[in-house]
Amino acid sequence: MAVETSSPEETAAAGAELADRLQPGDVVLVSGELGSGKTTFVRGACRALGVDGPVTSPTFTIAKLLEGRVEVAHLDLYRLDSLAGEDPALLDDYLTPERIGFVEWPAVGEPAIARVAARVRIEHVSEDRRIIEITP
Repeated sequence: MAVETSSPEETAAAGAELADRLQPGDVVLVSGELGSGKTTFVRGACRALGVDGPVTSPTFTIAKLLEGRVEVAHLDLYRLDSLAGEDPALLDDYLTPERIGFVEWPAVGEPAIARVAARVRIEHVSEDRRIIEITP
């Protein structure tokens, strides 16, 4: 499925639409270039899942847990070249059967991630337009 958006609100709405189909234990892999709207997409999904607090990119902390109707794990693996130097349980500690997980820049961790419910690819089409491809 592909959706074209032309504002941050529309990008967030696409995330919210996906969130309506997620269950605890599901993981969504979100990729795209810098500034493409990955965190905006995740923020929309988190709002739909009842998260009221700030939803910002966890680039420097790697992961954040967010409270909503279901707990949400938001990870950003941008700064990791590999998982080799990291705690082997890094992903397992956050991506649990009780949580819904969103992983930005997932390539380094994808082989170790179970229960991938969707893969999201966000691409710039122009300054204010994005194409969001969602595949199960």
